[in-house]
Amino acid sequence: MPKSRYTIRYERLLQALRAARKDAGVTQVQAAKHFQAHASFISKVESGERRIDVVELADFCKVYGVRLGAFLKKAGLE
Repeated sequence: MPKSRYTIRYERLLQALRAARKDAGVTQVQAAKHFQAHASFISKVESGERRIDVVELADFCKVYGVRLGAFLKKAGLE
């Protein structure tokens, strides 16, 4: 089984994450402040350079005002 980071499903997750941030009207800098990190953290997550776990994904959804279940459904990953 290939690492999920290199699959179409993971790319859909990243696309949905970027879309959720933009739909929320949040910049990478603003999102990074919620995580007490630099904007490069958000950029690396959104580009797939840095992998996130389910707990971090839930935190991203909270910052973007999206329910985790709804996010996964929209990304086609439910």
